[in-house]
Amino acid sequence: MVQLPEACDEKSEAYKAGYKNICEIGEERIRRAGKKIKEESPQTTGNLDVGFRVMRVDSTNMKDVYYTPAEYEQVQMEMFADNIKEDRTPEDLLFQVMLDLGIMLSSDIEATEIAGKRVFSVAGGYLIACFDSEVTDETVTEIAKQHPFYAVFRDSGMASDSVMTNFEQIFETYSPRTQRKVL
Repeated sequence: MVQLPEACDEKSEAYKAGYKNICEIGEERIRRAGKKIKEESPQTTGNLDVGFRVMRVDSTNMKDVYYTPAEYEQVQMEMFADNIKEDRTPEDLLFQVMLDLGIMLSSDIEATEIAGKRVFSVAGGYLIACFDSEVTDETVTEIAKQHPFYAVFRDSGMASDSVMTNFEQIFETYSPRTQRKVL
């Protein structure tokens, strides 16, 4: 379902019932429909997932760069140590990666922990992503051992330069066919 967040008329019954825009009405309709389906057929819908995700179109997660490197002085380069906008969440990055890779936004997503870092597994391990900071060789190795088709990390998230250097070699050792991407 795609819906613009058009405001409800303040005189409407929907507004009086607490719905500020049409999106909120749509969300409630989906909740009620899911509940009704499960109530009408409890034996066949016991584990049926009737949840949904609400997305909104936003600007890119990446910082805007309007100049070439030659136009910056060395002291300004620290501004670009992290190319991700400060207000973005790991989920924001995950959904951008899913869109970039052509993975359906309705795919199952499981958040787990590997070596103390939050890791997302999408579509049963087809994509594994970690956007945490201070990611170690241990985290990279455990992800590589799962043999995902895609593995995605945040460039500034690596604990050290040696982890970044070892990253490719770890995947070559444990999962050479994995497509690797660093944001």
